[in-house]
Amino acid sequence: MRVLAAPNGKEDGSAMRLEESTVSEVVVRLRRVEGQVRGIIDMIESGRECRDVVRQISAASRALDRAGFKLLASGLRACLADREAAARAGYSEAELEKLFLQLA
Repeated sequence: MRVLAAPNGKEDGSAMRLEESTVSEVVVRLRRVEGQVRGIIDMIESGRECRDVVRQISAASRALDRAGFKLLASGLRACLADREAAARAGYSEAELEKLFLQLA
């Protein structure tokens, strides 16, 4: 399990715990996006066609969304598994809804 900091900034052990496989998968996705963004920068600097650049930006954006939703889904599972720990960490229903809407 990997600890994700609580939204209230506490470091009292009340933070959400995520499965290591989820953390690894999200990191891999984000590293891919990092490569995509470097490629987009190269495309712009080399004067590539606007529509090609926009397609790549769109693909990178979708990849970021997928990483965020994966992380949020894992957090939701953790909250359902231990509602008391989730409440101590500040993950109320309103906070989770707010996080979801930030990605939507």
